[in-house]
Amino acid sequence: MRVTQFAIRLAYALLTMAAVLASGTAAAWNDSAVLPPLKSIRVLGTTVPGNGDVNPYGMAQVRRSTGNLVAGHILISNFNNSQNQQGTGTTIVEMAPNGALTLFATLDAATLPGPCPGGVGLTTALVVLDSGWVIVGSLPTSDGTSATAQAGCLIVLDASGNAVETLYGSLINGPWDMTAFEYGGHAKLFVTNVLNGTVAANGAVVNEGTVTRLDLALPGHAMPALEAITVIGSGFAERTDPAALVIGPTGVALERDSARLYVADTLNNRVTAIDDALERTGPAGTGRTLSAGGTLNAPLGLIVTENGELLTVNGGDGNVTEIDPHGRQVAHTQLDASGSPPGAGALFGLVFDAGHGLYYVDDATNTLNLLHR
Repeated sequence: MRVTQFAIRLAYALLTMAAVLASGTAAAWNDSAVLPPLKSIRVLGTTVPGNGDVNPYGMAQVRRSTGNLVAGHILISNFNNSQNQQGTGTTIVEMAPNGALTLFATLDAATLPGPCPGGVGLTTALVVLDSGWVIVGSLPTSDGTSATAQAGCLIVLDASGNAVETLYGSLINGPWDMTAFEYGGHAKLFVTNVLNGTVAANGAVVNEGTVTRLDLALPGHAMPALEAITVIGSGFAERTDPAALVIGPTGVALERDSARLYVADTLNNRVTAIDDALERTGPAGTGRTLSAGGTLNAPLGLIVTENGELLTVNGGDGNVTEIDPHGRQVAHTQLDASGSPPGAGALFGLVFDAGHGLYYVDDATNTLNLLHR
């Protein structure tokens, strides 16, 4: 029976693809595209907390209320301090859909509960687990330049914003973005790392970027416990950059049904796919190319919607591109038109909420915005 059902699904998929190729239109075969109906942009509010931190990077939506975390609110991490020095931001803010801003956490390198080589500089790597734990990446500098960048760590916070432990070591080296899969008292974190050989290369491209999977146990109300860490992706291009600090593999997004991990390979202007990400025991290299070129322009933040559509924002032009599970770029739209070139380096974190639209942070204006109907 299983074989028969599979054969039917496969035949239907092949017939659908054949019809699409014959029609030559993306719309004919992708009724699930999410970007086309979203036409308006609303600025919800500033992401700048009282200490003046700027450059919002990471985003994570709270799905379950606990402690100071409110379901539907969005956590946002800041990468720069008030002097706009990269790799020195220390705050996570919490914003309601109506734009009301509260401070969730301020992290002090001197009082962290464990090692974090170099200190605190909060990156795009930010997740909030349903169990109430918040985990954020740190890629710190002492003066905002890549010459002083150090390995950093992942910092675990409780639902009240208190740092309770750090995850660090040789396989965590410049954590740049992160996604999570949580199940039955366990979680798996998928983290891109961008400092493997980059500082020493002094601006030259090195193919040493990695994706690591951290397997965590979540024992009741006790702190998460690291059970294993595995490199599942390797060989990604990365380099230091005076304007962006570092450029390397950025966005990661897990398609849960297929256990496929998507990676925004920024310098190679493509999105790749790593199969069997939940259980893989070794690296898949950079994975297979899912989509490249087209409307991609140095893709950074990356998410996958519940129906399997990928959304990724460009570092080069302020656009967001939608990619279907087969790799077809089915839609794109501009989110930031400021600057020259327009929108360059302004976009990182993304959250898609089917009931509201696409939330995104804009570094150029230090705001949380909503693309909606």
